[in-house]
Amino acid sequence: MKEHWKDEPDQHDYPAAYDYLTLITGETTAARLVDELKQAALTHRKAKDILRASRLELLGPDNVHVAKDLRKVGDGKALSPVLLVRGHGHPGLETGEDLLIADGYHRVCASHHLDENTDIPCKLI
Repeated sequence: MKEHWKDEPDQHDYPAAYDYLTLITGETTAARLVDELKQAALTHRKAKDILRASRLELLGPDNVHVAKDLRKVGDGKALSPVLLVRGHGHPGLETGEDLLIADGYHRVCASHHLDENTDIPCKLI
């Protein structure tokens, strides 16, 4: 199976990123970061590097959300690019993490199961 990716994130990904970011920073900072993500150019990063930089565990293919994304790929459906925030260098965002997956963790894990070296389209700020 090979992933198929959309050219732009789904519109509902931005509110999801906002919801996540408000767990670790204030609403004003989260809103500013989401605005920056909307304006960011699309870039590509390898699944293995995204997981390593975020320090998140690789979820198994039996995780309900990862399995759903794997089924989408199997059905030839396009996945939405992921939204990434560097964990430093943003006023108001004090985190010990190098990289935050603001939206798309399950898609990154699904992609890693297919090919850890695959280039994932993402918006990175």
